[in-house]
Amino acid sequence: MKAAKVGIREFREKLATYLEGETPVAVTRHGQTVGFYIPTHPKPTDADREAFRVAVARVDAQLKAAGLTADDILEDFEKIRRSKT
Repeated sequence: MKAAKVGIREFREKLATYLEGETPVAVTRHGQTVGFYIPTHPKPTDADREAFRVAVARVDAQLKAAGLTADDILEDFEKIRRSKT
């Protein structure tokens, strides 16, 4: 789903509308994206929970097949993040 682009003033003025919507919003300031608002469902459905369980199982299987742990991924992420500062 493509995000709608709105200026920060419009986002602030129409916040209630965006909070109730289902479309992600790219919030811009002077034409530059400064953040994203991604709506979620207040209460996940059983189907949502099952989809998350399936996704977690798939990621776990891929990590195991690659001989990695979640800690390995976090460590790599931290190294990358530190190198960019």
